Amino acid sequence: MNRELKRVSIVALLMFLTLLVSSTIIQYVQAEALEADSRNSRTLYESYSIERGPILVDGEPIASSQPSDDNYKFQRVYANGPLYAPVTGFIPVNGEATGLERSLNDYLSGQSSSQFFDSLNRLISGQDPMGASVEVAIDPVAQQAAWDALGEQSGAVIVTEPSTGRILAMVTKPTYEPNTMAVHDSEQVIATYEGLLADPGDPLFNRATGGDMNPPGSVFKLVVVAAALESGKYTPESQLPNPSSFTLPGTDSVVRNTEGGDCGGGATVSLATALRLSCNIPFAELGIELGDAAIREQAEKFGFNSEFEIPTATEPSVYPRVLDDAQTALSAFGQYEVRATPMQMAMVSAAIANGGIVMNPNLVDQITAPDFTPLQEFEPREFGRAISEETANTMVGMMINGVENGAASNARIDGVSVAGKTGTAENGESDPYTLWFTGFAPADNPQYAITVLVEDGGGLGQEGYGNLIAAPIAKQVLEAVLNK
Repeated sequence: MNRELKRVSIVALLMFLTLLVSSTIIQYVQAEALEADSRNSRTLYESYSIERGPILVDGEPIASSQPSDDNYKFQRVYANGPLYAPVTGFIPVNGEATGLERSLNDYLSGQSSSQFFDSLNRLISGQDPMGASVEVAIDPVAQQAAWDALGEQSGAVIVTEPSTGRILAMVTKPTYEPNTMAVHDSEQVIATYEGLLADPGDPLFNRATGGDMNPPGSVFKLVVVAAALESGKYTPESQLPNPSSFTLPGTDSVVRNTEGGDCGGGATVSLATALRLSCNIPFAELGIELGDAAIREQAEKFGFNSEFEIPTATEPSVYPRVLDDAQTALSAFGQYEVRATPMQMAMVSAAIANGGIVMNPNLVDQITAPDFTPLQEFEPREFGRAISEETANTMVGMMINGVENGAASNARIDGVSVAGKTGTAENGESDPYTLWFTGFAPADNPQYAITVLVEDGGGLGQEGYGNLIAAPIAKQVLEAVLNK
């Protein structure tokens, strides 16, 4: 009898220990995962029981929560959704949020540590809980102008403030309607999301900060000019050989200038003229002279190979490692495996405009509690000095010449000095080109830095080029913000 009681006691003890261990795992080890599980309807309904804070542009909400008569209590609504989709992102009833809805979720949902006492006070006073508001740096005039100027093109436009890094416009197309991702019908949301994923235009990509990144083409020549001038071995008048074709070392591949022939005539060509006319052969030669290590070091000073949070995550632009001479020659005019986002190229132009200092890009100005107490204010932060002030001033002059009398002439604005550089990047033997413009204005007192990316050759395949398609888009946006 005692033996049987002992066995029963052991079994009961094991069952108790099993229950204790499993409940401990569920409550502590798996708590966060279970809470985040999209099948957890209790947590889901609870998250929608709080009025989520608005996302504001110039004080006006572009994302807000409105009362709903279903189990979710509040409906997330996006004003002018497609225009601001790359800024707000969306928060679905199941699945992961995107954009600022994701990166600032703790603040918007009222769950950040800095909101604890505010939440407690609202509870004690009987007020309904509410999330913080987020004021973004976006200028509505710049955003609308970028949207209008990009038109039906596939690509992106980003406008920044050179002295602070504030992002004043961020437009990407094709885009999507975030309101369709915020409805309270989970099956409908899944169907919409799968449709967006299957869309060959990749509307969910934020082409301004990531997606399938493009080769920068000739806009990358700004980085190579910076490396040359910073080396102390070159000036704008330094001469480079000027053949009409150039065979890459150790290969049978031949580099030619865009227009064919040499670069402006003569046995040699100055660095300034090679940039103004955007000739490939002098830059291929210059790249080999500088070496891939020097170009990479300069690129990384501008932000290449680094990740940035704005506070949404961005994809790092890429300058590859360990290149031979032929690869270095191609990389010197933005080809081979060099890849860049419009945000990165805007950082390059903005740094030149800002006396050589690269500012961290930033999309958010302030986060404010429901009682209007500032929870977080974003101050300008330096990424670092990319080039000396002397080099920056020299490059400003070179970029002005490119607009006034060079390959970026379609960015000219009457009465305003514009500094800029175009790019026409190859993607393969028969694939459409990627078209670029990057620059700033007014050149003598830079207020706006802009980068334009147009994919698929602007609808013209390999007949499109940067000055034809991208430069006029930049001009239209700059005119809008300068005249507001």
